[in-house]
Amino acid sequence: MIVTPTSEPSIAVVESDRGYYGWRVVLASSLGVMVGFGCLFVFTFSVFVKPLASEFGWSREAISRGFAIAALTLAFCSPTLGRWLDRYGPRRIVLPCLAIFGLSVASMALLSPHLWHFYAMCLLIGAVGNGTAQMGYARAVSTWFSARLGVALALVMAGTGVGAMILPFIAQALINLAGWRAAYLALGSLVLIQGLPLAWRYVREYQPRQLPAGERLKDDVPWRQGLRSFSFWIIVAVLFVGSVSLNGAVTQMVALLTDRGISSQNAALCASMLGASSLGSRLLVGWLLDRFFGPRVACCTTLLAAVGILLLAQLKALPTACAAAICIGIGLGSEADITPYLLTRYFGLESFSTLYGFTWTFYAIAGALGPVILGRAYDATGSYTSLLTILAYAMAGAASLMLLLPRYRMPLARA
Repeated sequence: MIVTPTSEPSIAVVESDRGYYGWRVVLASSLGVMVGFGCLFVFTFSVFVKPLASEFGWSREAISRGFAIAALTLAFCSPTLGRWLDRYGPRRIVLPCLAIFGLSVASMALLSPHLWHFYAMCLLIGAVGNGTAQMGYARAVSTWFSARLGVALALVMAGTGVGAMILPFIAQALINLAGWRAAYLALGSLVLIQGLPLAWRYVREYQPRQLPAGERLKDDVPWRQGLRSFSFWIIVAVLFVGSVSLNGAVTQMVALLTDRGISSQNAALCASMLGASSLGSRLLVGWLLDRFFGPRVACCTTLLAAVGILLLAQLKALPTACAAAICIGIGLGSEADITPYLLTRYFGLESFSTLYGFTWTFYAIAGALGPVILGRAYDATGSYTSLLTILAYAMAGAASLMLLLPRYRMPLARA
């Protein structure tokens, strides 16, 4: 049975039906985030550092400032983008964001030797970035699912994991074959060829016809009320601590492992294990969220991540490094599922994207702080151990905060 947006059978039946239109929205969203900011820009950025430095004589620090500009711009633009997503719907925001993002990446092929030109493009890419990432698609997906929302969001986030694994290799192959300008042009074209048509055809909200428009969201929480909610700030606090700790650990992990006598090849193996466990945990945690109380799932995954950081701080051998990488990967993967899932359960969909945008602001700022403070700690003491230990205990404390969250406010099934 093919269930389209115009047919209205019981939600308990259709969410398990492979022909349910919502699964098409999920697939399109997963392929969309694969070529969005979080994959195509973030994970290929390092591939272009040396070619840009060689072409223009820019320092690596100067090039890295471009990434920081994009990340901070994304952080501060996310609440506004979220508000627009709630007000105008995903299609009207995701489509122009994808178009601007794809054209901006492609136009990097025309970069001049002026750093301001590079920074201006990074600023533009950051401004529309979250309209092309999971935040842009999560609202559409969340309107189609209730009982299987965790799995649906996990499959969308899996697109990020797949993109993170393959896009750096594609970018490097293109650079080797035709140069960095052609690589930027091809990557930008990929956004327009893959992301834009799928979003146009499939990314839309579920619109139940049996409810008057004014009553659909009557139980949902306005965003200003959400910002005053104890539950919202628990979610933000856990996300902030996790972002500082996990992003800091990930960016310094290879350097730390080689400092401890582990070969660069084995350090790279640990990094790959981290990526694989991150992808696997997205799918597992999505399944768990549909079957168990979300804050308890979040508490367990955050504790696992804390164990991983503690192992990283104390490690002396490769097996411990592998275990640390797996635990940290689970933490990285699970937070991508848990945050949007909990927001829908506690605040509904009326202001979902606005609140999600605010969480992104805190996440991005914390993610920028983590590598800096860990790097500074190493420069000051010659070791990461003390700060990583503190961060591990901070994450354990943050995990316990999840147990303070009340029962879900929103029902688990649509009327």
